[in-house]
Amino acid sequence: MTRVVHAPAEHREACERARRDGARVGLVPTMGALHEGHLALVAEAKRRGATFVVVTIFVNPMQFGPTEDYSRYPRTLETDVAACRDAGVDLVLAPAREDMYPEGFQTHVEVEGLTTRLEGALRPGHFRGVTTVVAKLFALTGPALAVFGRKDYQQWKVLERMTRDLDLPIEVVARPTVREPDGLALSSRNRYLAAPERARATGIVTGLRAAVRAFDTGERRARALHDLVRGPIDAAFDVVDYVDVADPESLVPAGDLVGDRALVTVAARIGKTRLIDNCVLGEDRP
Repeated sequence: MTRVVHAPAEHREACERARRDGARVGLVPTMGALHEGHLALVAEAKRRGATFVVVTIFVNPMQFGPTEDYSRYPRTLETDVAACRDAGVDLVLAPAREDMYPEGFQTHVEVEGLTTRLEGALRPGHFRGVTTVVAKLFALTGPALAVFGRKDYQQWKVLERMTRDLDLPIEVVARPTVREPDGLALSSRNRYLAAPERARATGIVTGLRAAVRAFDTGERRARALHDLVRGPIDAAFDVVDYVDVADPESLVPAGDLVGDRALVTVAARIGKTRLIDNCVLGEDRP
């Protein structure tokens, strides 16, 4: 039976009670509009030994810029709770904005270094909002296993660094990206795409697959790998925010040649819809 709570204090109490009863708590933070990618994170938490799984649903205003889609971000709590119930989630925390950011709120958590490029450069304040809300969720949950998706690769690395630097009692893990049959990464924003736009969106998949194939056959020139990804995306998308080849741990841009592993990240727009994706060459399959 899935219990739904709205007050952060109830969430804290439920997690503490579960641990007292011998459970290992698994945490899956989300902004709702759940899809199979989110539910795969629930399954991953269970696979890694979590016996009391918590999903948080909160559209975090702090991580949206003034021109971004906070107001139109899909909010589907009723169907989200039903999906959690079907997936065997034990607890759903769905707080109101004022519960997470009460009047007078003025404390923030910020990670340097890893946040200066890519999403951090294009979306000032975004990661400050992410790390602040996740730090709050970690504090409310207590010792736990927290599972994130690798589609938001930079976010995963930022949260991993925050957790390590602050000695938080959380094990942060990431599950590989869940994809639709044609390879497009599952995303709550995919629902914004009209049918012709949805077909064009697979330009990201075409580019990433080309880079994987080239890397697997010996290509190590960063520029060549970049161009293989960029070509199909340029042809299909209206705006390309970035295509980047970097070290998968530090996120530092690759030099002339990449090593045994290399991160390729993409952000691009079709109409008003912005999609991100990535793969780690030498690790992810096409």
